[in-house]
Amino acid sequence: MALFGDPFRRFFINPPIYRTGSSTAALMDWFETPQAHFIKINVPGYSKDDVKVQVEEGNILVMRAESAKETSKEKKEKEETVWHVAERGGGLAGFSREIELPEEVKIDQIKAQVENGVLTVVLPKDLSPKPSKVRNIHVSSKL
Repeated sequence: MALFGDPFRRFFINPPIYRTGSSTAALMDWFETPQAHFIKINVPGYSKDDVKVQVEEGNILVMRAESAKETSKEKKEKEETVWHVAERGGGLAGFSREIELPEEVKIDQIKAQVENGVLTVVLPKDLSPKPSKVRNIHVSSKL
């Protein structure tokens, strides 16, 4: 078993950060292709202006949203409304998701969009060859 050569080694040695905040569950899919990682999060009821995507602490991707401010008309309607079931959330409380980015992501080329209630974040991979981590040291008889 080549644990240290395994691409999933970071899950065992130094597991990635997955943090969720708020009372609204933001369901997430994360998949990868040879060119990029893709993150898709359900964000029903949020517009692109409500959603913020940032890289913090150098390698933590933070995705969050807060509901827009209510107008006085919406407040009045809300006070007069009797809810029987409220399962969808729909931007009522906001959400926050944080993940540790993989090492090969080009942070300066991350893109995000909100369309049809889904936030899609594209994390392009750096496909350039990495320098070898093995470095030969010349051995001599004198220092």
